[in-house]
Amino acid sequence: MKGVLAVNHFLVSDKFNMLHRALAASARKQNIGFSVKTNLELSLEMPECDFVLFWDKDINLARRLEQAGLPVFNSADSIEKCDDKARTYTELLGCVQQPETIIAPKTYFKADFTEFAEQAAEKLGLPVVFKECFGSFGEQVFLCGTVEEILNHVTEKPFILQKFIAESAGQDKRIEVVGGRVVAAIERFNEADFRSNITNGGTMKPCTPSENECRLAVDACERLGLHFGGVDILDGGMVCEVNSNAHIINIMECTGIDIAAEIFEEIKRNL
Repeated sequence: MKGVLAVNHFLVSDKFNMLHRALAASARKQNIGFSVKTNLELSLEMPECDFVLFWDKDINLARRLEQAGLPVFNSADSIEKCDDKARTYTELLGCVQQPETIIAPKTYFKADFTEFAEQAAEKLGLPVVFKECFGSFGEQVFLCGTVEEILNHVTEKPFILQKFIAESAGQDKRIEVVGGRVVAAIERFNEADFRSNITNGGTMKPCTPSENECRLAVDACERLGLHFGGVDILDGGMVCEVNSNAHIINIMECTGIDIAAEIFEEIKRNL
């Protein structure tokens, strides 16, 4: 069996390189021939392989590989649903509990959002969480205490506003789901920031999520069509975000669980 790991050509750092090496080493332990290709390389060639492990958000490339008959994990459709926070929220409506969220109306250029921000703040209460629809590692996520702060973060990029869950400030659970079951979980804490991301200075410890939290994570991944994913659960049992290709090194090191091996077993079950 031969596989290709698709990664982004323009995201080069020790953090990403470590992840790519870990995935490649895990594949080879399972006797899978495995090579790493960037989205730049794959834009110019069609790989000869049995599957593609797509660890990027270049959705058009993922879709082109699928149309060529290659099995892609996770699928282009699933990645697209997770990459856009407004889309994720909409897809999960009626499936799992989420913080109350208002999606900013679409514009075709930078516009005056004063009326929207005022009415959304009145509905959600202040402070409110501002999130650009596209972003990772807690970037482009802000806690806004006034309408003016909301407006300061508005650009031409799409965004959502979410009700601030005060009891979960600076803490959440990251639950990793593979093949419809929970395989690992950590609790994340950040005393200096309302965001719990490790990248923003958070700390972590292994945890055993409740039965309800496990069900939320599994249901969210199933609704989004994910073979594997990292689900962020807030206190009170609410899904905050779902990651189609989460950075799994931290949770693997913290728990000692080889999530990469679980992912390759899931891929083999579906080929």
